[in-house]
Amino acid sequence: MIDNAPVQTLVHDGLTIEGYSRAAVQTYWRIPELKIGFDLGAQPWSFMGTETWFVSHGHLDHIAALPVYVARRRMMKMEPPRIYMPEETIDPMQRIMRQFTRLDRGRMPCELLPVSPGDEIPLSRELVVTVSATKHTLPSLGFIVWDRRHKLKPEYQGLAGNEIRDIRLSGKDVTEEQRTPLVGYLGDTAPQGLDNCPAMFEAKILICEMTFVSPEHRKERIHKFGHMHLDDFVERRERFKNEIVVASHLSTRYHANAVRRHVERALPDMLNGRLKLWL
Repeated sequence: MIDNAPVQTLVHDGLTIEGYSRAAVQTYWRIPELKIGFDLGAQPWSFMGTETWFVSHGHLDHIAALPVYVARRRMMKMEPPRIYMPEETIDPMQRIMRQFTRLDRGRMPCELLPVSPGDEIPLSRELVVTVSATKHTLPSLGFIVWDRRHKLKPEYQGLAGNEIRDIRLSGKDVTEEQRTPLVGYLGDTAPQGLDNCPAMFEAKILICEMTFVSPEHRKERIHKFGHMHLDDFVERRERFKNEIVVASHLSTRYHANAVRRHVERALPDMLNGRLKLWL
């Protein structure tokens, strides 16, 4: 396999987190078992087989590789991918794709699909993605992947199979949908993007940004430009019910050792071992 972009990997409870994120450089993630990816700041060759993507916003470190990805799939005679992104991003990206078509002299077949806060995108009978608003310097979104199952309603539990069948045949719905948040994804956002979507704190796996960690960097200015600080995690430590919290998108101002030093000083237990720094 061609290694054209860095990829780090973490496996947790049957789900594989693959990707890399560094502020102003590139951000890209995928969960192969769910057959989806998030953001297209670069495109590792190994990610090409994933055909459904959710783009959080239009900054280049999150979207620049979209034309490359589409062109590679066309070259390999793969089906056109589906790429969901903020509604405001669709028209500019379509115009960019038309220019690349002229430059490359090759088609750019893909579905660019607009989404807005509150939307739901069914991926399969068992999986659905919901969209939430985040807070950045341009339109931006967060996403939650839910496992959904239909369970027998409590009032019918304990009945015999033929009784349940008769109730169903009478036209009554004997089941109800139950959802479990599997993966929460936040691209670039101030803390509002996390706080305004409580399910982010409940998802089994949360992938989010922690762009700044140094006490010298003031939170007020960081929040103004749509980012989060280590202190924001400290203030919310009791709210994180996630099994894994991936902290990424760290500023290029920091060396990895400095990041570890600041985070371990502020959160010595690393959220009881659940906080994973993506360095």
